[in-house]
Amino acid sequence: MKEDALIESNSTHLLSVPGCDLKIDLAIVLPTFNECGNIAELIARLGAALDPLSWELIFVDDDSTDGTPALIEGYARTDRRIRLLRRIGRRGLSSACIEGIMATSAPYVAVMDADLQHDETLLPVMYERLRRDRLDVIVGTRNASGGSMGDFSAWRVFLSRAGKAVSKMVCHRELSDPMSGFFLVDRGFFLQTVRRMQGCGFKILLDLLASSPEAVRVGEIGYCFRRRVHGRSKLDLSTGVEYLTLIVNKLTGGLVPSRFALFALVGAAGMGTHLLCLAALMQVGHISFLPAQATATFVAMTENFFLNNLITFRDLRLRGFSLLLGLASFCLACSFGAGVNLILARSLSQSGCPLYLAGGAGIVVSSVWNYSVSSLFTWQRRPRPEEEDEPGAAPISAEISSLVGKRPGSS
Repeated sequence: MKEDALIESNSTHLLSVPGCDLKIDLAIVLPTFNECGNIAELIARLGAALDPLSWELIFVDDDSTDGTPALIEGYARTDRRIRLLRRIGRRGLSSACIEGIMATSAPYVAVMDADLQHDETLLPVMYERLRRDRLDVIVGTRNASGGSMGDFSAWRVFLSRAGKAVSKMVCHRELSDPMSGFFLVDRGFFLQTVRRMQGCGFKILLDLLASSPEAVRVGEIGYCFRRRVHGRSKLDLSTGVEYLTLIVNKLTGGLVPSRFALFALVGAAGMGTHLLCLAALMQVGHISFLPAQATATFVAMTENFFLNNLITFRDLRLRGFSLLLGLASFCLACSFGAGVNLILARSLSQSGCPLYLAGGAGIVVSSVWNYSVSSLFTWQRRPRPEEEDEPGAAPISAEISSLVGKRPGSS
């Protein structure tokens, strides 16, 4: 192949240049959002743990507001093994990890959190075993021999085990901890799989394993999950909902977009609220149907708007006065959607279509209408106003504000 020959020729030329070392054994991708208190200790720990290897750290920051980017840039200016990708206008752990892995040329890449809860001393062991056993992925697990959940609350342990049970529906390999965010992957395997990945939510390991068209060679190493010292956990309701939409996406072969799945789930909850409110107004409040129906509709629309703002469009979340304008535009869009639903369902019913099919078709069409209009007008992506930078931070003027360090080795 001409391209391979060209790459080999260029590599040979660069390696002949004094002081130019292209070799990187391992890259560590670290997604961050407001982790300022952990960065210094994290870099020190990783430097000590990875000492025998040629390595680089790739921080992928989702536009933190606590000074995290400025702190990382400070380290990057003095050590070319440390790099920063700063993302503007989008957020999400999985997509951050994907961008970080794509940004390195290292043959092996580790993914871990920046909150010091993962055991960085295991990275050389994981690296050697991945190479020795020719694995595709090796996972740091809290549930196998030598592993522990640490100080997880009973509720967090329950959620982790429930997530593990659900993941069996789409994961092609039995794992003790498919919810783990600590793993090391052969980048060649990743490149063969990445185009099938959903890239949303927080569980990138499950997305990676479920997206592989072939059986994945996986190993596990137990570790003890540490307690967070600085910052706060990013786990919330929307994290769990996004996990369920990942499962739906994989079960349907990617036919159902993740954001639309969330929108439909919120709509189903709104339908339940509508019926409960209608029944209460008519049976308890003795209100006639039309005013009860109008009130129940407004209550359901309002609930749907706030849930969608919190979960479905969390990366475009409206605040302040924009929240009121958004509610008005959402209700207007859904009112048209309800009209479309009724017209289509009645037309199908009158043409002899079974009632349940006519009703279902009306719901599907109105849902697609509501989602499309809401995406275009209610939660449209708007340019963010200029923010006052933290002391010492570089101005925010590009999607990637710093890409420091083209090769390993301290300056």
